[in-house]
Amino acid sequence: MRKLVALPVLSADALSSVAYGPEAMLAILVLGGAAGLAYSVPIAATIVFLMLAVGVSYRQTVRAYPHGGGSYIVAGDNLGRVPGLIAAAGLMTDYVLTVAVSIASGVAAITSAVPSLAPEAVPIGVGVIALLLAGNLRGVRQAGALFAAPTYAFIIAVLALVAVGLFDAAGRDFRPLAAPHPNATESVGILLVMRAFASGSTAMTGIEAISNAVPAFKPVEWRNARTTLTWMVGLLIALFAGTIAMVLLDGVVPSSRETVLSQLAHHSFGSGPLYIFTQAATAAVLLLAANTAYNDFPRVLFLLARDRYAPRIFLRLGDRLAFSNGIILLSLAAVLVYVAFGGMTNSLIPLYAVGVFLAFTLSQAGMVVHWWRLRDRHWRKSLFFNAAGALLSAVVFLTAGITKFTEGAWVAVLAVGLFLVGATRIRRHYETVAKALRLHPHGFELPVPTPVVPTTVVPPPAGPVVPQPSAAAPRLPEERSGARPEEEAEETPQEIVHLSVVPIATMDLAGLRALAYAASLHQPVLALHISPEEDEAERFRRYWTLWGDHLPLEVVVSPYRAIVAPLVHYIEALHAQRPDLTLTVILPEIVARRWRHRLLHSRIAPRLRRALRPLPKVVVTTIPFHV
Repeated sequence: MRKLVALPVLSADALSSVAYGPEAMLAILVLGGAAGLAYSVPIAATIVFLMLAVGVSYRQTVRAYPHGGGSYIVAGDNLGRVPGLIAAAGLMTDYVLTVAVSIASGVAAITSAVPSLAPEAVPIGVGVIALLLAGNLRGVRQAGALFAAPTYAFIIAVLALVAVGLFDAAGRDFRPLAAPHPNATESVGILLVMRAFASGSTAMTGIEAISNAVPAFKPVEWRNARTTLTWMVGLLIALFAGTIAMVLLDGVVPSSRETVLSQLAHHSFGSGPLYIFTQAATAAVLLLAANTAYNDFPRVLFLLARDRYAPRIFLRLGDRLAFSNGIILLSLAAVLVYVAFGGMTNSLIPLYAVGVFLAFTLSQAGMVVHWWRLRDRHWRKSLFFNAAGALLSAVVFLTAGITKFTEGAWVAVLAVGLFLVGATRIRRHYETVAKALRLHPHGFELPVPTPVVPTTVVPPPAGPVVPQPSAAAPRLPEERSGARPEEEAEETPQEIVHLSVVPIATMDLAGLRALAYAASLHQPVLALHISPEEDEAERFRRYWTLWGDHLPLEVVVSPYRAIVAPLVHYIEALHAQRPDLTLTVILPEIVARRWRHRLLHSRIAPRLRRALRPLPKVVVTTIPFHV
């Protein structure tokens, strides 16, 4: 991506937090009355310093991880398995709450402009999440001017609001307007100040997004990513500080009926078109911020599933090349949280800060270890910046966890703990299964029984190309003269011409058992391997040769990690080439004895049966392997 496109697309989450971060801080301080609001400037200044420190810290991450350095990767690489999982838990909590908080804040922007919709806030929010779910399942992506427009519109609206407000304030020598005197319901003390600081720090959410997406930039990727990150942090500080300044000058206090940003827009623009533009831009950028989680949450789940810490169904791409299962899980979790907290932004904020700063802390601590081990040019400076970012993030995490524990932070802490337990148990199960499936020392020496009927090799179909038999391989029995039958008209066993196709994912006991079963039928057998990349395909061919190359093998490279779609495509093309054949697809299937473990293994056979049901003379069967 060009920097002008990457800036709004990747900064939507961070910049949109200006819509709720300052208000979250003020909503705590107002509990202390006018005395509490007096702390807004020093707390805001501290948060600005935190933004600057963490932004500089992530610039070091971009340089060290030019291929993308998410918190899970950085913490796992440098701190170990458990810290990596904790960082992943914080990230996933962050993404779920990004959807819930962004939708809640966006709906609040709408109801501030149209108060009559306030009673329907929860159904509206659920409907918006449903729309995001449908759009992402259909393969909606954040790219181009369409997704850049809301962020730029929001930046323009807030900067215009601040400029007009400052111009008006200059006419009265920057004297603050008289503010309502809220009644104090709590005493002003260190606990209130720390709670306000933790809530206001949620204005930093999304600041790590650019470090996750370095490969998406044009060359030189890491340099362009660092430049974009610098611009994002600068804009975030300007929008945050400008909003706080206008709150003080216009005498605005948080209200349950109208957002702070809406009140400021009313002060600067009245109720005319510019006010409507500001509210519309706010709602649009918050919707875009929610949509960023639909890109990142499934990707983290994919990485976890690749490392066997999550069910393998999260490795699978849908028909629209989207991680459908991760998208569905994110939507369900976001709806649950959103409805449970009544769609109220201030109720969701305590959960938000815990996950965000837990991931920040572990990521930056991982970078400290990275620089200490590497010790390349300028490593001391980079280590200092990352150590400062880790320390400050840890302060916010502990503050949010302690001061907001009873307000809802316990939910986030509990979710992280449950995730850690669940992920380690899933990994243990997959390791047990891998041990059961591991080939014996003599496994490569025992050949599968050779079929009596000659075998053939069928090249993988590509697009509309019809597969042709290999000239070097023995031929199948000759086709009957005349037209090839398209219907199941066979009445005697002699009329049926077989070909068994055995999809093999890995060379393990389950796969070899399926091959042995197919060969024992004394019919032609073709092994088929679906590979996500050419390197993996070549590695599998070497394993196949080492095994003895007893049966013909075809490898289909599916770069999108889809399995069923390319398999169906291959079978369809093979059926079109030889409609006289009865194709039997023999699938090895892992059968877990405990029901909860069965959820961890993909059920390809039912999906394959549904997809191939319209084709005549295609049989799908499974060879169970019990573990």
